[in-house]
Order: sequence, then structure tokens, then C-alpha cells
Amino acid sequence: MKLYTYYRSSAAFRVRIALNLKGLEAVPVPVHLARGEQTGAAYRARNPQALVPALELDDGRVLTQSMAILEYLDETVPEPALLPADPVDRARVRAMADLIACDIHPLNNLRVLTYLKGPLDQTPAAVGAWYGHWVRAGFAALETLVAAQGARFCWGDRPGLADLCLVPQMWNARRFEVPLDDFPTLVRIDAALRALPAFAASAPEVQPDAPAV
Repeated sequence: MKLYTYYRSSAAFRVRIALNLKGLEAVPVPVHLARGEQTGAAYRARNPQALVPALELDDGRVLTQSMAILEYLDETVPEPALLPADPVDRARVRAMADLIACDIHPLNNLRVLTYLKGPLDQTPAAVGAWYGHWVRAGFAALETLVAAQGARFCWGDRPGLADLCLVPQMWNARRFEVPLDDFPTLVRIDAALRALPAFAASAPEVQPDAPAV
């Protein structure tokens, strides 16, 4: 398999974690978003949305959208499972994951921030305020949902779908200097997850396309 990725992409980060958790190998193919490589004809032929990640399977078929890729991986490699067995519990974990993937992340995606700074002519301070507002609003709700579980991770004692979404969003929040003091449960879980080998090996700073420090 090949994973079309960018070291700072939250969505690609999620898929890297899942691949590592499930012991799957995918050759990383960097697509430099900041340089616009995703808009080239060759990449658009794989993903018309011009977004990462894209996962090219062994037979050449290409999957897009990180959440769809995560579900594919969970269906084809069931262990370790990313979702609990009970249907109600599965729905609740999906809700936590979607809170990040659908309600926080899209509003803070690179193309959104670029549009705010470019065509809408917003100042860096205004763009930062936009980013922080939506992260804090989403994290406030997630903190309540996760704290109510009283578990080691977002749901239960092993990493799941919500955790794969949480860690990349926390990494991005720190990158944009969003205060996290109001979210002690999320901070605790994030620290525990980042200590796990599958998460540590997926971190942006250790990816082959990350700039040298």
C-alpha cells in the first residue's frame, strides 16, 4: 500500500496511527500541502478533492477521506478494534470522533485558514482567534463527554477511533498556541496516548517529510 500524506495533516496523522496500531505497512508518499502539490493533475487523478490522505491499496484502488479509510482498515483488519462491540457504544465513540473530524477540524483546515488570510483579507490575529474559538468550543464539549467515561482513554482502556482523532487535534492546538488548561481530561489522555509506540511513530515531527530541526 501507499499512503499519500503530509507530516502536519491531522487527517493523515489519524491514518498513520491506525496503520501502526494494526501492524500494517504503507509506503509514505509525501504531498507538500503548503507548496500546493495536492493541486497538481497527477494527485487530483487520485483524489479529485486535492486533499490528503489517500490510501492506495495493493491492487491500485485508491481510498480517500480519513474516516472512511479508518473504517475500511477496521473492517479488513479487525484487531485491535477501533470501535467497541455494543452498537450504542459504537455510536457514542463515532460521535466523539466526528465531533473532532466533522466539527473542529474542517473549520481549521489549511485551505480554510488560507482563504481567511487571502480572499477574505483577515489579519493573523483574526485568523488565530477563529482557530482558537472553534477548537475551544469543540474541546469543551468533548471534555465533558470523555470525562464522564472515567476511562484511561476516550472510551475504555485501549485506543479507539476517538483517540485517533484526538491526538492530531491536540497537536495542532498546541501548534497554534491554544490554551488547554480547561481540558484536563483531554490533556491527560493525549499524554498517555502519545507515549504509546503506534502514536509516537505517527507524530508529525518524526515523519520523513518533516523539516530537519
